[in-house]
Amino acid sequence: MNSPRIEVDLSKLRHNTRTIVGRLNARGICVTGVTKAICGHPIIARAMLDGGVAGLAEARLRNVQRLRKAGVTCPITLIRTPMPSQADDVVQVCEASYNTEMAVIAALADAAIRQNKVHGVILMVEMGDQREGIMPQDLDDIALQVVDMPGVALKGIGANFACLSGVAPNAANMETLSALANSVEGQCGPVLQTVSGGNSSNLPWALAGHATGRINDLRIGEAILLGSDPISGDQIGGMFRDAFTLVAEIIETDVKSVRPSLSFADATLAKLCLVPNPGETTRLILAIGHQDTDILGLFMPDGNVLIGATSDHLVIGTQHAALRVGSEMRFQMNYSALMRAMAAREVGIKPLRNCATPHRRGIPDTDRHLALV
Repeated sequence: MNSPRIEVDLSKLRHNTRTIVGRLNARGICVTGVTKAICGHPIIARAMLDGGVAGLAEARLRNVQRLRKAGVTCPITLIRTPMPSQADDVVQVCEASYNTEMAVIAALADAAIRQNKVHGVILMVEMGDQREGIMPQDLDDIALQVVDMPGVALKGIGANFACLSGVAPNAANMETLSALANSVEGQCGPVLQTVSGGNSSNLPWALAGHATGRINDLRIGEAILLGSDPISGDQIGGMFRDAFTLVAEIIETDVKSVRPSLSFADATLAKLCLVPNPGETTRLILAIGHQDTDILGLFMPDGNVLIGATSDHLVIGTQHAALRVGSEMRFQMNYSALMRAMAAREVGIKPLRNCATPHRRGIPDTDRHLALV
């Protein structure tokens, strides 16, 4: 079997999706499944749809086109502000898009008129993440302009958290967003179908018993894919962390001594040499490297330690003398490692369609994990 590859347990992915959807739906919140980390892989996206997400969200137009080419017909929203140069294509394949700039909205409106369509616009509001977003004091005015513009329709507002600045959402943020939704409708009428409170980082708020107000949508990717809370890194109770496994092949095993006098021409490599002088140790070299994934986002299997990596080699110290050239090693990944591995040309994707899921395998009972109750 070819490697490196990512094995995707679709049954665990559907379980994670159903778990999130069920618990958020009980709070009056729909789930939009975010597929950007999986590069719009159609089979994985369908597993999320099977699990009950209301629609899909993507950041890159090429991934949306991939989904459409594969026959995915559900609503897809572009969650990164569209480029004006792609306005025609965005209108063609996306029902709606998140926007912050009137110039871009005007380009979408023109494209929609040419295609005899009406494109949905969701206005993104700056709520502290300091990435994209309209300043709250400007929101009503921009909303009025969108409502009066042929070719587009104001469908909602949204906010983003814990991406650029790391600011986590809280009850006060969500109350403010709800108040902004009420203000927009006070100016424009009852036009907002969607008030999207944010992403996977919103789960602790959404499931803590707070009043949800006008928030009726969350854009969930990481929590579904990896079963973890992006803020704390803790496993979410009742969900699997191992739906995705990176498999790499050993191409060398040897016992080598690392000399203390070694110097590094590349500061990055020096940083990644996490075992500066392990002495005599069995070292494994695997055919995977920085071009394939975020090495620091890999979880080392028990009995192994990361020594370092280059563009296409991963060096590990191991206690397992039985490992040989041609053997495979399996790694769990964080979100950064998963995203880069899914985008890497040399990493294959192997969906496991009918794999059996042992009862509660990978689901801990300890209370140190985020409990979705």
